[in-house]
Amino acid sequence: MPADNQFSLLQQQRFGPFFITQFLGAFNDNVFKNALVTLIAFHGASILSANPDMLINISAGIFIVPFFIFSATAGQLADKYEKSQLIRWIKLLEVAIMVCAAAAFYLNNLALLIGLLFLMGTQSTLFAPIKYGMLPQILRDRELVGGNGLVEMGTFVAILLGTMVGTATIGQPGIGAALIAIVIVSVAIAGYITSYRIPPVAPVDRNVRINWNPVTETWRIIQFARRNRTVFLSILGISWFWFFGFVYTAQLPSYTKFTLGGNQNVLIILITLFTVGIGVGSLLCERLSDGRVELGLVPFGSIGLTVFSIDLFFAASNPIGDELIGATAFLQSAASWRVLIDVMLIGLFGGFYIVPLYALVQQRSEPSHRSRIIAANNIINALFMVISAVMAIALLRAGLTIPQLFLVTSALNALVAIYIYTLVPEFLMRFIVWMLVHTVYRVDKQGLERIPEEGPAVLVCNHVSLADALVIGGCVRRPVRFVMYYKIFELPVLNFVFRTAGAIPIAPAKEDAKMLEQAYERIADALEGGDLLCIFPEGQISKDGRLHPFRPGIERILKHNPVPVVPMALRGLWGSFFSRRGGPAMRKWPTRFWSKIALVVGAPMPPEAATVDRLEERVRGLRGEMR
Repeated sequence: MPADNQFSLLQQQRFGPFFITQFLGAFNDNVFKNALVTLIAFHGASILSANPDMLINISAGIFIVPFFIFSATAGQLADKYEKSQLIRWIKLLEVAIMVCAAAAFYLNNLALLIGLLFLMGTQSTLFAPIKYGMLPQILRDRELVGGNGLVEMGTFVAILLGTMVGTATIGQPGIGAALIAIVIVSVAIAGYITSYRIPPVAPVDRNVRINWNPVTETWRIIQFARRNRTVFLSILGISWFWFFGFVYTAQLPSYTKFTLGGNQNVLIILITLFTVGIGVGSLLCERLSDGRVELGLVPFGSIGLTVFSIDLFFAASNPIGDELIGATAFLQSAASWRVLIDVMLIGLFGGFYIVPLYALVQQRSEPSHRSRIIAANNIINALFMVISAVMAIALLRAGLTIPQLFLVTSALNALVAIYIYTLVPEFLMRFIVWMLVHTVYRVDKQGLERIPEEGPAVLVCNHVSLADALVIGGCVRRPVRFVMYYKIFELPVLNFVFRTAGAIPIAPAKEDAKMLEQAYERIADALEGGDLLCIFPEGQISKDGRLHPFRPGIERILKHNPVPVVPMALRGLWGSFFSRRGGPAMRKWPTRFWSKIALVVGAPMPPEAATVDRLEERVRGLRGEMR
């Protein structure tokens, strides 16, 4: 049975050891990286006589270059071989790298540490396609969003703890380097040990012939990823997130020091809030999406990213003080709280944005090529992050301040979001539906598990308002294609939603016989293709809130396509802005907000039993007295 909630996955053998292993790996990466970045930011000039800002951006670029070079090979290996064994080999490589890094920290050899950063990037490159490719193999569809949320939360909590440990420990006078050396080697060994508890995960295609040429294989897997337009555009959306996030995370040390006038402890506070925000946002995705891949959260996330990153520019355009201040003094400044809130909310909306996109790529990718598609995602991510680093260096050298760099990135985020949602209107459509269901109404959902998770079926529901299809589409976990009266289909704004969702307009024979026949043809094609359809057999929106007699169209549909029929009923929509109570729908002032409504789903009926009379009786019983 699926887990009752996402946290129960942590107690299960199929997920728990994997989660701990990837958590320790992410933690160790960030202890190492942030110790190095802190060393550069606060002591780099004295060690190498170089500009700290340049060294930080160069180091960030060095870490991600291996993702661009080796991801294609990593994706092939992840699809061809058993994944738990691959993880153990990769963790053993991490142990070797960290032993070398421990020596470099102890010797205060900054050049060697930067070189080892490339090897750490290589190790992370090998792990990434396994990490995201195996989740759909060890989790069920309804656990995928929750599992991804846990992984993203765990990753960013590991980033937080790794940042705190790395930043604070390296700054300990006299013993910082020795302590860092002990930590990174110990954690690497612990990760290698826990990897032995990960159960075997079968390879998806043992017949993969490894192409060791990174150039030709990179081109090949990117072309394969492009075959599925939605998956590829989702990859571009993920890559843009890393472009956006890379600008902020790479500049935080310098932003803290030169813009906020804060010391290392202030930096820890900012990174803590940013990470907590992403972790909370990632976990909330499971609750806000009811356990499904909810694309409506993606525009919601991008709007929040834009709004609060722009506000960050206005929050602190000038240093708070001439001398570096500590955490206590920073928190006592009224101006600092706006910065803190902005940073946390940027992280929160980042979680809303990224988790559904990762889950969508995993869910809609061809299983036999899933790890290679994840590898293609990593390659494009790396390219975007390299471009991000180059852009940051160029704009800073051109004279922009770090807050101005943040503002430019925020404006670009708004433009990219508009472009992506123009290309894939499904995202914007789901956002409109999600906002309706989660702001205008409070929906009590009963019996949704009775709707088949796959295969063709017909949902039959009463028709109370113009919002009925939106409410049902926002609650049902599967995509639903609605059969609706053509005049409702053509309504402004709503037409965009219905058309994007693949709704089928229909008309009575006396109004448009040709449209009626075309609708029945499209219905048959949809059911033959395995779609889930929803019809309103009353044929019109209720004028008095009562259930009108069902029309016989459902019987014609079932005669040609005998599929299961699921009766259900909407309660509480009568009297809303979208109903006909008190006048035409949507032509009177709304008087109800945050209203409690219900969607009640009954037991599926076999097609031979789903007569008009029986369906009307079932729906009437489900609706009850509440209109």
